Amino acid sequence: TNCLTTVWRLFKNLSEDQQRYEKQLIFEHPAFVKLCQQLLRDSRRMTRGDLVFSLHAAVNLGVPQNTLLVQTLVRVCQEKLNQLDNRCISVLATTLAGMDKDKNVSALQAGLQLLVEQRIPSIRDIFILQNLMKCMGEDAPVFLKKKLEMAVLKEIDHLTFPNALRVFLALVAMNYCSIPILNACSKKIQENVHDAPFRQLILILEGCYNLQYRNVKLFSALADYVNSTACLWDKRQIILFLSAFETLGFQPSELMGIFAEKVTEDPEFLNLKNLLIVLRVYSRLNYVPRGQKHLFFETLHSCLNKYLPQISNTELLKAVYALCILGYLPHPALDELLQKDSRDELLLSDGLYKEQKEMMLHCVKACMELDSPSFTKPAFVLTENFSSLLSLNLRKAREALIELLGDETMFRQNVQLPYKYHIDFEIRMDSDRKKVLPIAATDDHADSSVQRLAFLFVPLSAFCVGTMHPQGKLAMKKRHLNKLGYHVILVLNKKFQEMTNEDAVEFLKGKIYSENAFPFSEVTVQDNN
Repeated sequence: TNCLTTVWRLFKNLSEDQQRYEKQLIFEHPAFVKLCQQLLRDSRRMTRGDLVFSLHAAVNLGVPQNTLLVQTLVRVCQEKLNQLDNRCISVLATTLAGMDKDKNVSALQAGLQLLVEQRIPSIRDIFILQNLMKCMGEDAPVFLKKKLEMAVLKEIDHLTFPNALRVFLALVAMNYCSIPILNACSKKIQENVHDAPFRQLILILEGCYNLQYRNVKLFSALADYVNSTACLWDKRQIILFLSAFETLGFQPSELMGIFAEKVTEDPEFLNLKNLLIVLRVYSRLNYVPRGQKHLFFETLHSCLNKYLPQISNTELLKAVYALCILGYLPHPALDELLQKDSRDELLLSDGLYKEQKEMMLHCVKACMELDSPSFTKPAFVLTENFSSLLSLNLRKAREALIELLGDETMFRQNVQLPYKYHIDFEIRMDSDRKKVLPIAATDDHADSSVQRLAFLFVPLSAFCVGTMHPQGKLAMKKRHLNKLGYHVILVLNKKFQEMTNEDAVEFLKGKIYSENAFPFSEVTVQDNN
């Protein structure tokens, strides 16, 4: 056992290429064959520790699972399962997690799961607990996940930074969102973020996404750390961070500003893959760097033009769509995209991808018209009532508006606009925003003195995490409604639903008669909070 585990310790520290070469030498060495034969003969006389460590080393060195040696060691572990101490259980769990399912392995895993359930109350070592969590994985029954959670919570006050990282990632492996444990781990990670290696920081962000765990303090701490040490990171590493933040819907504004400067100073590092990631990140998170907006757009546009001869139609659509969301029209790329052959090829795909591409093409065409410098605010916008039926979450708003304005003739609901835009409620007011006007009185003619208010009741997911900064698609819709002559009022639906009826009326009153409302010309939806 000592011989085999020593070989494994030396082997695991080698590079991948060295491992391939050394593995061949090990397996061809006559002493290795004798060693395996001796393990096979003595397996039933081994101590519990020697037994599980021998299996662990053999499996990790790459001894095939269907060999007599591995299968015998698995069966002997099954026979001696009740004799294993907590450390041996942890090592065995790790080994089985890396093995393929077969009859013997499945039987041993089932027995191990029962043993773990019995032993959990006696385990006080967080390292062993997190390892069991990781190895039991997402297939573990919920009651076992709950028991492991309670065991970790008992020891949570003694959590060290390395164990906090391990426990956090173990919860991800188990696909179990324990808010108390995650909060405790996050606090330790925030305090020691400078000691965490790059790969683990990325895994933490990916884990937050997988567990749907949103912790703004943790995200801010990681973003601030990367921002303060940006000069030490490779640009491609920063791109990975930005991509992970974008997936979470979190806008690390300072880091995005610094990275935008790096892009404008040296755009050569942007290959096509990285360019598409950067476009996706900045458009979804609705970020344009202050003071260098035009330079930033021109740099990205120039990079995109360079790849036009080799870019696929789908990638071209994604790139153009991202720039259009930010309000920038890349004309050479647009011409290429809207050629008949390119458009037809894009729409040949089936299912969800086809719907998604049709939606993106529609947005691009809307941006071409509404964001064009030649577009002027129309004197009259053709609208229609989409449906008299309101969704459940808008009924409270409708009742509050009726109470505030008197009756239903003072507003419209479910309004369909050109370019497939939809608003929840429309209200019309005089030029001073002092008086609400009946819809019928202003419906049939253009009047520049009439102010149009568009209420959009939006979910929390439409904003960047922890802020009221609209994400790209909502920002684009707001910008386009402004162009069509509407003053847009965004209402966080979840917060509104939690209000009492009286508070809801007062809230809408404040929004409608607000003296601090921006005139249309001053609305800049891309400004960063």
